[in-house]
Amino acid sequence: MGAGYGTFKSGIGIAGMGTFRPELMMKALIPVIMAGILSVYGLVISVLIASALTSTGYSLFSGFVHLGAGLCVGLSGMAAGYAIGIVGDVCVRGYAYQPRLFVAMVLVLIFAEVLGLYGLIVGLILNTKAAGSC
Repeated sequence: MGAGYGTFKSGIGIAGMGTFRPELMMKALIPVIMAGILSVYGLVISVLIASALTSTGYSLFSGFVHLGAGLCVGLSGMAAGYAIGIVGDVCVRGYAYQPRLFVAMVLVLIFAEVLGLYGLIVGLILNTKAAGSC
């Protein structure tokens, strides 16, 4: 959901900026790319959790830890996507008027992306704790 919202919101800004300065469109796609990376984080943790499911047995502890890992990655991805969407929309529109804003936009987007990465790291740590309990 965070990747979708980030793509949606920053796409609106890119479309608005493209009417004024179409030559800057390629550099303005950075927020959409960064929002798309958030969906990869969810895919990684879901594949790891799905690979831990077996027909022989699955403890209650592992189930709750996997739920926590999924929620951690999902909620941090949603927060990061929201931040990327808002920053992408506003900064891309400002970038059309002031090209020096590009560096600040990239820095803020990197820090917003790190929110999702932190969730992935915690989710991976939780997943390894669940793997040792089965």
